[in-house]
Amino acid sequence: MGRPVNRNLRQAVQFVLFSCMAGVIQTLCYTLLSKVFHWEYWPAYLTALILSVLYNFTVNRRFTFRSAANVPAAMAKVFGYYCVFTPLSTWWGDALTAAGWNDFVVLFGTMVINLVTEFLFCRFVVYRNSIDTNEVARKKREQNNG
Repeated sequence: MGRPVNRNLRQAVQFVLFSCMAGVIQTLCYTLLSKVFHWEYWPAYLTALILSVLYNFTVNRRFTFRSAANVPAAMAKVFGYYCVFTPLSTWWGDALTAAGWNDFVVLFGTMVINLVTEFLFCRFVVYRNSIDTNEVARKKREQNNG
């Protein structure tokens, strides 16, 4: 399984890399909806956020935390996180853009806050007891042992 410090560092780096890809998905979707279809901030942001969350949950469960945890249970926990994060971030994003802030500054700032808080939530709440339990982790252990 590796030393905990190495495992935590690997998880943090992988989470950031996968989250960057989720950020690309979110940014492209937001740009399309807000600049091409002229949606207001909050529905464009919310749609883009949902798409990026689905991607991020899928890849981080399998490759970052390598978890065999029950998917509906893990997804329910992540849903709970987003039940708090989404209304708050939609509210502050709408308020800041209405106050004249650049929508991309608000979007990227919100994405950084999301990255840090979601990693901590996933690491210490969602997957805390099931890290390195899936077939990807099992195969890695087999390679390292023989």
